[in-house]
Amino acid sequence: MSFGDLEGLSLKSIHQDLFRNIVSLRETQDLYDDLSENPEDWQAAIELEATHKPFSYTSHQPVIDRPFEEAAFLDAIQFPFDNLGESRFSRGHFGVWYGSEAMETTIHETVYHWRNDLLADAGFQDIEGVAIERRVHLVRCHAALIDLSGMHETWAELVSDNYAPCQALGAQIHQQGHPGLWTRSARNDGNNAAVFTPRVLSNPRIHCYLTYRIEHGGVTVYRAPEEPLLRLA
Repeated sequence: MSFGDLEGLSLKSIHQDLFRNIVSLRETQDLYDDLSENPEDWQAAIELEATHKPFSYTSHQPVIDRPFEEAAFLDAIQFPFDNLGESRFSRGHFGVWYGSEAMETTIHETVYHWRNDLLADAGFQDIEGVAIERRVHLVRCHAALIDLSGMHETWAELVSDNYAPCQALGAQIHQQGHPGLWTRSARNDGNNAAVFTPRVLSNPRIHCYLTYRIEHGGVTVYRAPEEPLLRLA
């Protein structure tokens, strides 16, 4: 069976929470405190922004939920569809939302890209003490995804660091209108969802906060400050 031939593949019905791991601060910071020393000026700037910024999310209980639901929706679901970029299944022409079946899988995925893409570009991948803070959301997914989870043994391209074949496959699936695919992670033995439309995603909730830190030649993952959760080489 040649790579990209979808004939005979099955669908996987997903009705479960997936883990979405994004960059975030453990403690919020005021975005306007560098403009003035007066806290009243900070609040005035926040109110001005809220007045002129259109809402992109509509709650069933807007008086109660907004802006909390909108913020969670934008951060945990909508962001990759509004901020297009290259990834395993897209050349950057359309958005793809990635979520993992297990939290450990999303940690392996994001640690890899943080160290080998972001830090490596600046030459910081081996500098002791370099750290980043992240937030893990649970997001509900209801979709019938093309099931590629067992195909990595036949299609090695699915877990290769050469993204070109997967990007072509993603473009094909997106053009045909499928909501996404279910595939084996390239970073551990877990599974990921690559979702092409936000319509099948809902109910984002904060699960936990994490800190990644370069230590002793690897990356230590902390769930609570100074309490290691995982160490990755």
